[in-house]
Amino acid sequence: MSIPKEPRQLMINIMYLVLTAMLALNVSAEIFNAFKIVDKGLKDSNTSLDAANKPLAGEIKRLAQKKEALAKYGDIAPNVSTLSSEFVTYVDGLWQELEKGSVGEGKDPRYPLDHEKYPGALVAKKNKDVSTRLLVDGGKGEELKAKIAETREAFLKFFDEADLPSQTGNITMEVDDVSWTKSKDKKSWSEFNFKQMPIGALEPMFTKFKNDAKSSEAAVLNYLMGKVGGEDIVLDKFQVVSSPKKSYIIEGDKFETEIFLSASAGSSNTGVSISVNGSRVASKDGVAQYSKTTAGTGVKKYSAAISVTNPVTKETKTYKNNFEYEVGRRSCAVSADKMNVFYIGVDNPVTVSAAGISSNELKVTGSGFQLKKGQGGKWVATASKPTNDGYISVSGGGLKPTKFPFRVKRIPDPVARLSKSNGGTMGNGEFKAQGGVGAFLDNFDFDARCKIQGYELTRVPQREDAVSSNNPGPKYNDKSRRLVNAAKPGDTYFFQNVKARCPGDTAGRKINSMVFKIR
Repeated sequence: MSIPKEPRQLMINIMYLVLTAMLALNVSAEIFNAFKIVDKGLKDSNTSLDAANKPLAGEIKRLAQKKEALAKYGDIAPNVSTLSSEFVTYVDGLWQELEKGSVGEGKDPRYPLDHEKYPGALVAKKNKDVSTRLLVDGGKGEELKAKIAETREAFLKFFDEADLPSQTGNITMEVDDVSWTKSKDKKSWSEFNFKQMPIGALEPMFTKFKNDAKSSEAAVLNYLMGKVGGEDIVLDKFQVVSSPKKSYIIEGDKFETEIFLSASAGSSNTGVSISVNGSRVASKDGVAQYSKTTAGTGVKKYSAAISVTNPVTKETKTYKNNFEYEVGRRSCAVSADKMNVFYIGVDNPVTVSAAGISSNELKVTGSGFQLKKGQGGKWVATASKPTNDGYISVSGGGLKPTKFPFRVKRIPDPVARLSKSNGGTMGNGEFKAQGGVGAFLDNFDFDARCKIQGYELTRVPQREDAVSSNNPGPKYNDKSRRLVNAAKPGDTYFFQNVKARCPGDTAGRKINSMVFKIR
């Protein structure tokens, strides 16, 4: 373009250039806040993966000692975590070079981390030159590409050859070496992904590289855990349980209870020895019958101990617990039919009984909640606010007023789910088939339903900007449905700020977020 000789036209051209530069510098901070939100979600996912992966290598090595044929899995387990750690260290080092290059000489090196806290950081996050200079022109991008491919191949070598076809898809580290070839003006993978990319936009991309490594680490470790587990796993988590026929005994009657070892899996060849108050009790199939004639009223305590011998290592461990029961004379009793607390917003059934006294003579009142009488000693308690000081008072028929304390609590938080999953990997077709988010009360005995009030849905496609939708209600609105229908393998979806309202709630409550990786 030739330089105009007319001063007026020259001035107009200069003003246009200045305006263009101002527009380039004035990229909205909200855009980088969106990148920051996506990056935080990925970092939270990485933290969860680290916590889940950390104990696995040691556990695999321990279980692999059972049989000589399993030893190889125990030997390679630590190498899996080492491979993942080395890749993460490499990515962190490359990111530090980008951060340093984006700041400029003599500037605060913390600028790229938080543009709200450190003045000038937003300018650093908009820096496009450093990504091109380091990753494209400097060759670091192609080096990163090779590192990803090399690490993927290393992960795949941990699988047995026979299992490789079924396990390959679980290694999420991969390089799309096809898309860039279809571009007319991009000459390489690194130019396609990094050229003129602001460093603030690269931050979640680099976090995702680390997320892929940690996810691949988890896939391999879980595979190895399955290999060393088999059918001969010796249970190593136990809980001593006492199951009395009655927890309230009339004076002179016998107290009888079953004491047994509760485990998280089925039967095993583990040896079990049971004692109560220091005396050995005969047992059959891991269950001991203990009985004692009661004398005197009040709370009675006893201790139980179970010694467990591991049939593989021959190691013996002893587990102990303390229990109690109450001995009393003829009196009344009040029991909640479902829980030991009352819940707001639902009917709480209660049974009131008194030995030797007609139900018509009993006077039953409640404090902290309302009581409605049913038939045959049945009552229903309803409550509107939480309290730790509620009680039911029973009197009449010669019985002195007796108070039975009950707490009143909110219904527990429901769990947000898509279909049967609250996060992780989901197939493309299954993900698109969902109509929205549901709220589920797991292991809650009452007939109660919670409803999703709304959530924020964010799609993070590969090599594209993140897109979000604020969705009121459980079902997808039009914008959310478009985001879901656009799902492709490799995309990540975040469901954040999920709110639900349960019976008795005056306002919605915030519940769990969800992250889905589309395959």
